Amino acid sequence: MNELSLTTPALLFPAVSLLLLAYTNRYLGLAAIIRRLYDDHRASPSANLLKQIGSLRQRIRLIQWMQSAGVLSLFLCVLAMFEIYIGAHRLAGLTFGGSLIGMILSLALSLWELKTSSVALNILLSDLERGTD
Repeated sequence: MNELSLTTPALLFPAVSLLLLAYTNRYLGLAAIIRRLYDDHRASPSANLLKQIGSLRQRIRLIQWMQSAGVLSLFLCVLAMFEIYIGAHRLAGLTFGGSLIGMILSLALSLWELKTSSVALNILLSDLERGTD
């Protein structure tokens, strides 16, 4: 295993930070959609809105897991830097590897959430094609 320097794990910081910001924005956008759908449904109940609930619940869970995996990645990255600082280079390499796995998991969950988000959009598109509200 090659010896890591402090700069190697530090390279992951900007990527993880940007991903966490993007995930937070997705979550806030989803919360706004859910609030709007709730108000719309209260004003005029619609089966079409109810069809989207399962997709929205799944997306919320996925975003929470995406954020958790991203935070774990960042935590392990910082831990690896500390381990490098104290001279535990072998352990730092394993920890940094765990950080990369956390990042991969976070990105995979992001793809899954993106795929899930298309389900609700397809429900709306199918309603448009049928000419219903």
